Amino acid sequence: MANEELIYRITRAVYGRLGAGADERTVEALVMDVYRAVEPALAGAAEEGPKGGAEGRADRLIVSVFGTDHPGIVAAVSQILAEARCSIIDINQTVVQGKFAMVIVADISRAGESVAALKDRFRGEGDRLGVRIYAQREDLFNAMHRI
Repeated sequence: MANEELIYRITRAVYGRLGAGADERTVEALVMDVYRAVEPALAGAAEEGPKGGAEGRADRLIVSVFGTDHPGIVAAVSQILAEARCSIIDINQTVVQGKFAMVIVADISRAGESVAALKDRFRGEGDRLGVRIYAQREDLFNAMHRI
């Protein structure tokens, strides 16, 4: 199971238990704590399986979005990627009791701007939309979540 799918499943479970009134930052922290707790077991299983790609790629970007659901979130995030000439490789989003969570894996190999510039655009768009948007290269994302 991909790391992004596991994060989605954990997020859905947390919102399912805590309800619509759950604080977004608390949910994010709890999801990451749970993920970090199970990730070593997942990494061990990955080492036993086929090699290649577990460390992630520098030409892929992981974009995570959390917040209260409303129209336009997916469109706005996708628009930033399209304008930067990035392709969406995988996308998964869910809404649980009015709380929105999304993870996008994007190919940034043809990007017309730096990762830092994309992060700034996502941060500004997140502020405008009232959601939190995080972006990180896949290799750094995977390394950070192995610690």
